[in-house]
Amino acid sequence: MSDPSDHDNLPLGYQQLLDGIPSTVLLVSESLRICAVNQHFLEKSRRRERDTLGRRITEVFPRVILERTDLQANIEQVFRSGQPMRGEQMSYRAPGISRRVYFYSIVPLSCENGSKRVMLFVEDVSERARLSEEVRRVERRLASVVESASDIVLSTDNEGRIQTWNPAAETLSGLSAADVSGRWFAQLCAEEDIDEASRVLAQIQAGSQSQRAEWRLTTVAGQSLLVYWVFSAMRDDFGEMIGMVAVGRDLTERRELERNLRQSQKLAALGVMAGGIAHEIRNPLSICYSAVQFLDDPDLDEDLRRECIDKIKSSVEKASGIIENLLRFARPSTDDELQEMDLCAVLQDTTELVANQIKVQQISLSLNLEVPHLRLRAIPNLLQQMFLNLLLNAINAMPDGGELRVELRQVQNLALVDVTDTGVGIPNSELQKIFDPFHTSRQTPNGTGLGLSICYSIIQRHLGSISVISRVGEGSTFRVQLPIL
Repeated sequence: MSDPSDHDNLPLGYQQLLDGIPSTVLLVSESLRICAVNQHFLEKSRRRERDTLGRRITEVFPRVILERTDLQANIEQVFRSGQPMRGEQMSYRAPGISRRVYFYSIVPLSCENGSKRVMLFVEDVSERARLSEEVRRVERRLASVVESASDIVLSTDNEGRIQTWNPAAETLSGLSAADVSGRWFAQLCAEEDIDEASRVLAQIQAGSQSQRAEWRLTTVAGQSLLVYWVFSAMRDDFGEMIGMVAVGRDLTERRELERNLRQSQKLAALGVMAGGIAHEIRNPLSICYSAVQFLDDPDLDEDLRRECIDKIKSSVEKASGIIENLLRFARPSTDDELQEMDLCAVLQDTTELVANQIKVQQISLSLNLEVPHLRLRAIPNLLQQMFLNLLLNAINAMPDGGELRVELRQVQNLALVDVTDTGVGIPNSELQKIFDPFHTSRQTPNGTGLGLSICYSIIQRHLGSISVISRVGEGSTFRVQLPIL
């Protein structure tokens, strides 16, 4: 039976105030009996006020809560010390109900009659705890993804100073997170890339979308590593930029594979041109052979002797020039750096390489350069190989002769090169596949299926595009677009 003194008949205004609090509030006496409760507690505990007031807390709270949280002992401690206790946590799971998490605080009170009370505030934070755990789980997963990535993943502040640096970055560069923390990202790039890196970071700071680039990362050993970077802005919930994130992929193995593929395609191209090459070299050799026969005559006229010598010299020079062009094209290239170059000169040199093949197959070639010089940043040997592949494909499409046109023009900041043939054309069913690796429509053993695929990869590397228009029986036009200076 409860002591009437353990009941507090609160003024109506105070009771309304307690009932308006969206958390559980209980008033407890020194005998650990409930003096007053608010409506929130009654609703959540599904108790009636007359069955609660005057009851000991052991009769009101589930035993499992009292045992696991030391709630009773904490209330007694507040009575003894007179000091509030805040921020304690307790959890409870009833049969068939999900786990609930609560935070509670105990505040001592002194009444006018000298008796003591404590106010117990209990807040249900189950949903908040669940969301916090979900956030922590997502954060752990995201951190695991970043830590496990084989690519470089880093973040910077708005000024471009490095904040995070994942294990892959440490492995590839040899620099630890402590070594690079707070350093300006551009300072880690090779000297020749610092200016461009600074420019790209400034563009992102100015609100630009994600930026892509290939820069060399300087390692702890003083070497440089070619890396393909993708930079993006990081934003908060309000859309404000709070930094940048970069993902970098080591291109060393990929570039080596690309070089091997291109070299294989070069050799395949030489096989296609073999007939024209043999024809062009046979002619000067025949002239040399005939001239030598004349020179073998001891009674040969001096003027004719001089003419024979001149013929031999010019024929040898012609054959030597053909061989030198072929060797220069076939030679493996290790120069993969972008440099300023003249696109017109590349087109002229490339058409000279196929001139022999064109004569053999009775094809007329027209090279129309709208401008005498057009400067761009590119890798010359790659562009020459790309255009050579397009020309050889066009020649192959005209086995009975035809017309081959190469046209260059400038449209705003783009160079447009059209390679047009009057050959057999490409069926519509094949147009979507022609740039796929190992796709070929050739019926000869020289068709590797790599030519147009390599063309596509070279164009992508130069930030350009390639497209085709074709009609069966009428021919095809391949259009290459490249950014110019």
